[in-house]
Amino acid sequence: MEIRVEKLRKTFESAEGTVVALNDVNLHVPDGTVTTLLGPSGCGKTTLLRCIAGLETPDSGTISIGDTVVWQSDGKRTTSVTPDKRGIGMVFQTYAIWPHMSVFENVAYPLESQGVPRSQIPDRVEQALKFVQLGGYGKRPATALSGGQQQRVSLARAIVSEPRVILFDEPLSNLDAKLREETRAELRELLTRLGITSLYVTHDRFEALALSDDVVVMQSGNIVQRGSPEEVYFRSNSRFVVDFMGKANFLPATVVENRTQQDREGFLLVESSLGRLNCEPDPNAVAGTEGTVAVRMEFVEVLAKPVPAELEPNQVVGSVTSVVFLGENREVQVEAGGVQLNLRIPSTVSLTEGQQVLLYFNPHGCRFITE
Repeated sequence: MEIRVEKLRKTFESAEGTVVALNDVNLHVPDGTVTTLLGPSGCGKTTLLRCIAGLETPDSGTISIGDTVVWQSDGKRTTSVTPDKRGIGMVFQTYAIWPHMSVFENVAYPLESQGVPRSQIPDRVEQALKFVQLGGYGKRPATALSGGQQQRVSLARAIVSEPRVILFDEPLSNLDAKLREETRAELRELLTRLGITSLYVTHDRFEALALSDDVVVMQSGNIVQRGSPEEVYFRSNSRFVVDFMGKANFLPATVVENRTQQDREGFLLVESSLGRLNCEPDPNAVAGTEGTVAVRMEFVEVLAKPVPAELEPNQVVGSVTSVVFLGENREVQVEAGGVQLNLRIPSTVSLTEGQQVLLYFNPHGCRFITE
């Protein structure tokens, strides 16, 4: 069941004045897909989710689930469907597990509230628990479960009533790092099997990349980019999105020549603060355009060879200023031409502070952006 949001606006009043939480937002979540709303605190992602759930009242706009308009207002006339009639399941950050109830009672509650015949409830609850790998846990006290198991109970409760869509409000944020990683993988597998339209809110880019068919990045009440995880991570034209999705190097630059216009495989040549760089092809760039070259850490390589007399494009000599060991890799800072560069190397490679290194910027990872 698809979700459609059109020109949705929501404001709040504060001591500083009116805060625009949602600025005429448009969003389409296709049927059977997992879409993630990603962004920093205060960007509007949770407000958007709560408006779709019916827990917040927008100022204007339209919200549809499938063919049903569940909220609509033009400022004069308002149509509103109550949350319990929208056909949604919701998984909260705090699990919202009732401690005085057993696992069975927690999962059965939505069915009892909807008036499902008592004779049907045990089978449906057990089916939902088996789906989240908690078969046989029904009689246990909810508080006797681990955090990851409680989160699965919350998911079972969300799916037991066979909702049209499921909304997730940062459901893994209370788990420790290792359990969060394990639960993330389980959740992706479960959502794939369910095939139910899912909208997932998080500020964790790893969750967004691992779980999503589509990632929607929000900033200050606006959607600034939408695409597949690969598109958002590797091919963004927004400095905000590039920076939010992970560490990157940003170099002021001016287009010198666009070889893409003569050769589809040709690179975009720019003059940067580190010299000339070949960047990934961009058929629309024009010579003389000023902007920024964004280079993610994984596209900066340390070359194991002597420094040549004349450097080729995309090579620069620098001095190591910091090395941080992170287990699987090391994050290194290098000073070159007055610029601090960030790079990531395998933990098996050892560098020391003060060491001179020759760096190579992979052209396929150098992206010229103007936003």
